[in-house]
Amino acid sequence: MTPDRLTGLILAGGQGRRMGGRDKGLVSFAGGPLIAQVRKRLEGQVAEVLININRHREEYADFGDRIVTDREGGYQGPLMGIWSGLCAATTPWVIVVPCDSPLLPVDLVSRLVKGLGKADIAVAHDGERLHPVVALIRRDLAEDLGASLAAGERKIDRWYDRHAWRSVDFSDCPEAFANLNTFDEKQLLERRIVPGEEAS
Repeated sequence: MTPDRLTGLILAGGQGRRMGGRDKGLVSFAGGPLIAQVRKRLEGQVAEVLININRHREEYADFGDRIVTDREGGYQGPLMGIWSGLCAATTPWVIVVPCDSPLLPVDLVSRLVKGLGKADIAVAHDGERLHPVVALIRRDLAEDLGASLAAGERKIDRWYDRHAWRSVDFSDCPEAFANLNTFDEKQLLERRIVPGEEAS
């Protein structure tokens, strides 16, 4: 699957409650905002990068090809962000990643594509647990997801179970899926950035 068939979607629409309401994607990390580090993990592998947000549009504008807000307000969770991104995408497939995982594998996209097979969704698994917001999703599922949201569904795994999905093994690099929820975690993750990988 070539990059022109893929859109990157970074989910940055949360409230950041565990960080005192800070917008996590804009928290300083390794020389720049966290969102810049995450975007680097997608560059050159997708046709464009969308950032799903619910605030601070101007601050995010420099880091995404397009900014996508939730189609319905109220901070309804990542499933709403995924639906909004699927609706906005112009390619057949969408790679979803969270804004708070700056160490994602540089070959994340190619491995999800390879692991997809004939399924509609491929989800990263670190050997111990599934990471539902690190996934490759067929854009045509947007209509079904919209209907599920309208019916009150907010659990990603339950929606995945409605479709043909596969887990993709990343047990060789479980640390790559560490996410940043507190300032202590931020300091720990910054120490693990390889020199030369700093956000620019």
